[in-house]
Amino acid sequence: MPWLTVTVEVDAAAAARLDSAFLETGALAVEITDAAAGTAQEQAYYVEADTPALAPWAMSRVAALFPADVSPGAVVAHAMRAAGISPPAPYHASLVDDRDWVRASRDQYQPMQISSRLWIVPSWHTPPDPHAVNVLLDPGMAFGTGTHASTRLCLRWIERCIQGGEEVIDFGCGSGILAIAALKLGAAAARGVDIDPQALLAAGRNAMQNQVAARFVAAASAGDEPAQLVVANILANPLIVLAPLLASLTVKGGRIALSGILLEQAGDVCAAYAPWFALDAGQSEEGWTLVSGVRKAG
Repeated sequence: MPWLTVTVEVDAAAAARLDSAFLETGALAVEITDAAAGTAQEQAYYVEADTPALAPWAMSRVAALFPADVSPGAVVAHAMRAAGISPPAPYHASLVDDRDWVRASRDQYQPMQISSRLWIVPSWHTPPDPHAVNVLLDPGMAFGTGTHASTRLCLRWIERCIQGGEEVIDFGCGSGILAIAALKLGAAAARGVDIDPQALLAAGRNAMQNQVAARFVAAASAGDEPAQLVVANILANPLIVLAPLLASLTVKGGRIALSGILLEQAGDVCAAYAPWFALDAGQSEEGWTLVSGVRKAG
């Protein structure tokens, strides 16, 4: 089936806001590239996916992928209002053939060192450090490759928090990268939850490839059993809506990490979770932040 791409050129400082706004408007993929370059500097990924938040160039080209039946003018206008871009910038819309966007950009994926002992390695690469904790990943049609700042923040949080033997919930698991990393870092059990069947399939394949026993389930079948560590790398607005549910999935005294949040959105997310959690100072990278905290006893 064909898809619709809409492309807008904006100031690079506004690109991350427009990226988030397009995703919240229903975009299936967003890419940010140098507006002056003739070819893409980064490839398009899927929701919660890997586009740069801050760019080293002055103007960015932001391209978003939508189902073919949406109104391009309406989604662009809505996203620009949400991103605070005024007056609206002109846009270009075109239909494109169906394709597997992530697989088409395989050449762009390289092994990535997350910390001194943790690497994310595309499954078709040889791990640069065979003695490290290597998470082998083939995202397929799912979300999450480790290259986005919000995912890196989550991976480092997991590494800091896991002492050994914890149960982990990865809510919005995408490719399964966080649940798999948790198990390879010493967690006793990890449960990934997603609404996308493609993500659940990709996550299951990645778990088998990494020889870990992660469990991946649809959100409707997630159950209500809480865990010591809960991580959700989604977007700010869904995180706010999910606050009561994610609180119920975190044991008293357990820890939560929330990511996919722009710096200016952190206050609203913190306010939504404050009734249940004592929140820590957030970790930030490239204009994105991770909000974390401990579940209150009361």
